[in-house]
Amino acid sequence: MTTLQPISKWHELATFSHYQTATAIRHELLQGDIEEAIEGIEELVAALSRSDQRELKSQLIRLMAHIIKWKSQPERRSRSWITTIVNARVEIETLLEFEPHLNPLVPGLLQGLWVKAKRVAEKEMGKPSIIDTLSWQEVFEDDYP
Repeated sequence: MTTLQPISKWHELATFSHYQTATAIRHELLQGDIEEAIEGIEELVAALSRSDQRELKSQLIRLMAHIIKWKSQPERRSRSWITTIVNARVEIETLLEFEPHLNPLVPGLLQGLWVKAKRVAEKEMGKPSIIDTLSWQEVFEDDYP
């Protein structure tokens, strides 16, 4: 049986507030506790990475769900769906510009988030979707006029 490592104070703080974590790290540095500051920095970096990944996942789900709705319900297409698709693409593009280390994750996330995006779309439509998959081109390149 494996034992779980206790959650460090840095993990809890970084999960709660990036700003307060940075402030606490500064305090440790001013006190001369370099080892403690390094532990805090490592946890803050990990927390920021998790936050970026959550944002990317959220935008991908939103984007794919709206494309599924677009393809599943042509009679209900609206300007707001187009706006949501364009906005999600812009948000993803901007995030990837600022955080290029996330780029390699995108293809795997498209596959991994498919079920969630389809579930969101079906819940919003109130019926099952006829769409079984979305290609890279459909998600990032096709125009939805």
